Amino acid sequence: MRAPYGLFRSVLAGVLLAGAAVVSAGCAAEEKPTLVVLGPWTDGEEKPFKATLARIGERTGRQYVYEGTRSLRETLVAQLRTDAPPDVAILNGTGELAEYALDGDAEPLPPDVESEAFGPWAPRFPVTDNDGDTDVHAYWVPVRVDLKSIVWSKAGEDQAGAEEAVWCLGMASGATSGWPGTDWIEDLLLQRHGYEVYEKWATGNQAWDRGPVKEAWQEWAAVLATDDRANGLTSLTRHFESLGANRYGLLNGKDCTREHQGSFIRRHYGPDVTPAPTSDFVAGLPADRNVFEVSGDMAAVFKPSDAAWELLLELTSPRAQADWVEAADPGERPYFPSGAAGITGTTRTSAPTGASAAVLHMFNNADQICFDASDAMPSTLRGAFQRAVLQFLEKPQDAVALDDLLGQLEAERMLQRRAGAFVLDDLCEEPPGGVPGG
Repeated sequence: MRAPYGLFRSVLAGVLLAGAAVVSAGCAAEEKPTLVVLGPWTDGEEKPFKATLARIGERTGRQYVYEGTRSLRETLVAQLRTDAPPDVAILNGTGELAEYALDGDAEPLPPDVESEAFGPWAPRFPVTDNDGDTDVHAYWVPVRVDLKSIVWSKAGEDQAGAEEAVWCLGMASGATSGWPGTDWIEDLLLQRHGYEVYEKWATGNQAWDRGPVKEAWQEWAAVLATDDRANGLTSLTRHFESLGANRYGLLNGKDCTREHQGSFIRRHYGPDVTPAPTSDFVAGLPADRNVFEVSGDMAAVFKPSDAAWELLLELTSPRAQADWVEAADPGERPYFPSGAAGITGTTRTSAPTGASAAVLHMFNNADQICFDASDAMPSTLRGAFQRAVLQFLEKPQDAVALDDLLGQLEAERMLQRRAGAFVLDDLCEEPPGGVPGG
């Protein structure tokens, strides 16, 4: 039996309306394409950030896809070579980011976004374009920061001079293995000689093979000499945070009692593990220096669009920071460089306690904070520094081997200076007025 003509016309109209809706949805998708964000967080650490992106998407009506990798540099370089960069990339090396800016890959921040470029994480520097015009801009914004220059220890352990103390050492970290050792050298230099010498070295104006830098290596060798000689060798294959078999946090093992590591490591520890300044644990360091090394995760735009700039503004807003803190477990709540009010004024969570509160106190009461020196260096020197740490740990008491290593690093510094690769200047500043989070 044939359907009545009126019914057929109604069905046809419905089909046409549905088709129009699909076409309309397709147009809407074209107007608001999905943005790709490349970043460093994997293995569950990315979950709070992805939740934050989802909340931002609810406000902006956009879709964001997060791609996490532990091989950021290799991944981003491959994407740039194939002309398929992410819209936004989040990296921890300002030296590497500066190279992308000089090559024209990372875009200068518009004025409204540049206001979120807090120092020392996001310095302004000159870049000359193909027409020979030079402008000074910031090229990235910090979205999360961490404090270094701290030592974690188990409750009840004596501080400097404890004979039974054993340092936790883990250098393995894939393509960037060795970076926990570069942190040791940087921090000892900063604590011993102050931020002016530290900044001079980090910006390529201080020799590696003599003076304060060589003394920092020698001082680390002296620290290592208080431990079992096998500790350094074992560290070459030990992951910086993993004990294996889904166990994390080197202090949770039975082999060591102190760990020199950034504030992010607190996510693996309970209330029986506490942070304190490095000078409390390394005998002979000035106790009143009150300077701290910091690191950060910085977001830069590689595929410019209004949507990409909008995302950077969202990621640095108190609202997104509150979402990020709320989505994270207490031990994984991030710190931020903004000068906003304390955590209770910008988030829906309670004020930080325990280790997080201790870290925030050190952050906000520091006389100077200095960005991670190796992360600010040209990428080839940064890589050479990391590899040198691994070679050093094979025989840290060998003075001749150390001289050879430092001679190679000094040659690389001079090569990079002649190439004009050191473009960042201001790596040390007073705290920006508050580091809410935690």
